[in-house]
Amino acid sequence: MQFDTKIAVVIRTDLEAWQKLNVAAFLTSGIAAAFPECIGEPYQDGSGTQYHALIGQPILIYGADRAALTRALERALSRNVKPAIYTEEMFKTTHDEANRAAVAAVLRADLNLVGLALRAERKVIDKIVDGLKFHS
Repeated sequence: MQFDTKIAVVIRTDLEAWQKLNVAAFLTSGIAAAFPECIGEPYQDGSGTQYHALIGQPILIYGADRAALTRALERALSRNVKPAIYTEEMFKTTHDEANRAAVAAVLRADLNLVGLALRAERKVIDKIVDGLKFHS
């Protein structure tokens, strides 16, 4: 199935494995919150056990260094695509209010990005992540 939209997550490659997983989880929750229509139907196994619904389309995960993350952010914003972001300072906080305060304390040009997630038309996402490779 070909979707009209694409979801891309870009994660800084120099993070610890637990940090990458944490960032991916938080960023995809931002996409789900912003685009509830991307959530599929709940799951049920053959025994009738119910499970939560998931995002119903593939999520492409890219790797990037800090400069490439900043470039992807600027490309997104110039195309009117609002991303979910995660900054390095957020690893030191323990709740959502503190996360928002950590981001609010820094000008956009100075954000120490470790990840971002985007959902938009396929061609727009392709232009934003142009030059990035899938995370390995």
